[in-house]
Amino acid sequence: MSSLENTPADQITEDQWRERLTPDEYAVLRKAGTERPFTGEYTDTKTEGVYACRACGAELFRSSEKFESHCGWPSFFDPKDTDAVILHEDRSMGMKRVEVVCANCKSHLGHVFEGEGYDTPTDQRYCINSISLTLRPKE
Repeated sequence: MSSLENTPADQITEDQWRERLTPDEYAVLRKAGTERPFTGEYTDTKTEGVYACRACGAELFRSSEKFESHCGWPSFFDPKDTDAVILHEDRSMGMKRVEVVCANCKSHLGHVFEGEGYDTPTDQRYCINSISLTLRPKE
């Protein structure tokens, strides 16, 4: 991390985000891009721990809520807590979806889908870009 490490996320400019993140991270986290399916670092990871926002470090998801959806991206059935993420309607790409953003820094994480029939407690699939996350393994 740069000298921005202790700067509140809402005070970081887009130029500073560009300096802080790699071009691929910036494209996904700050420009709502999507990494290619089945290429992400955490798609098949089974390591226990907490998944944090790669941009700001806020804790977002637990490994205990991660499940195998075989969709090409890490999938979770619930965020770490209800205030960890914000959901927004997303009508880009000619469809209606629900975007998931980090509540702390407003970076794009992915999308959440409902009613797909997965055997999870919430019937939701938080489809999250690996590049938006950092895994902090359980000690």
